[in-house]
Amino acid sequence: MTNLKFTLLLIVITLFSGSVLAQDIKFNNPIAEQRADPWVFKADDGTYYFIATVPDYDKIVMRQAKTINGLKTAEEKTVWTKHEKGIMGHHIWAPELHFIDGKWYIYFAAGEAEEIWKIRMYALSNTSKNPMEGTWKEEGQIKTKHDSFSLDATTFEHHGKHYMIWAQNVSPDSHATALVLSEMKNPTTLIGPEVVITQPEFSWERQKYNVNEGPAVLKKNGKIFVAYSASATNHNYCLGLLWIDDDKNILNADNWNKSPGPVFYTNDDLKRYGPGHNSFTVSEDGKTDVMIYHARDYKDIEGPELVDPNRATRAREIKWTPGGFPDFMQNTGD
Repeated sequence: MTNLKFTLLLIVITLFSGSVLAQDIKFNNPIAEQRADPWVFKADDGTYYFIATVPDYDKIVMRQAKTINGLKTAEEKTVWTKHEKGIMGHHIWAPELHFIDGKWYIYFAAGEAEEIWKIRMYALSNTSKNPMEGTWKEEGQIKTKHDSFSLDATTFEHHGKHYMIWAQNVSPDSHATALVLSEMKNPTTLIGPEVVITQPEFSWERQKYNVNEGPAVLKKNGKIFVAYSASATNHNYCLGLLWIDDDKNILNADNWNKSPGPVFYTNDDLKRYGPGHNSFTVSEDGKTDVMIYHARDYKDIEGPELVDPNRATRAREIKWTPGGFPDFMQNTGD
């Protein structure tokens, strides 16, 4: 090959590579219609698994695909159905899929058939290699120090230990939910102490209801970030952010920092209303951080928010600030 041809080839390769690298990841949104509280887990083999709340609140469904966009058209399978009576008999909410010590776990919230608002946290387990196969075993309730309204359990590993964060009514004279953190003895047992790391204090967390819920953990740049949802599940729903240096004692509430304002919220111009209850994953390149969340494309809701089925699952890339914090790009479309 002549020097001229080689030079031209290098120029073409450089230009083409630059244009590809400069492109943002494109998602075929919405990833799933009428699927709220979405959770996407990327397995070691690159498979993406998706579970979420369904409008009838009566079962747990799952999809799998090799790409995030592939989840949109992937076949959906019901892996567990609510009980006809007793516990786990109503309000099946916010399932999350985790792989811990060689076994799959689904954490979810449920009410009782006879007391539908007696919401507590429960777990299922599965030893199958593929969580869409095998049998899901009911592990029972994730019991907390206070037996009260609790939901939205998520887990993460830190310095060789496992922890759970969940939302709970921690005050008997209040309907507010706070986020509570505890070390875990095993995937279904808390050993405490149970530490409140945030509760609704700002006006944007107290719109119609006083709510902190839906924690999602993102570890990066020497910090642990926790995105969480606040206020009622209408257009006021939004994301706040907690963070802590990963060398600090995470069970000391004073070590946690909290954003004074929401980091992701309704944007009329983009017709994005009530975004929230997210999870984090990485794109197919294994490097790009992706947020999976739900939102509506209209503001006005007829009747109670929980009856409206049209919270759709969406995906968007997360950028990072020079200071090492996630940039949720409030004014950018998906």
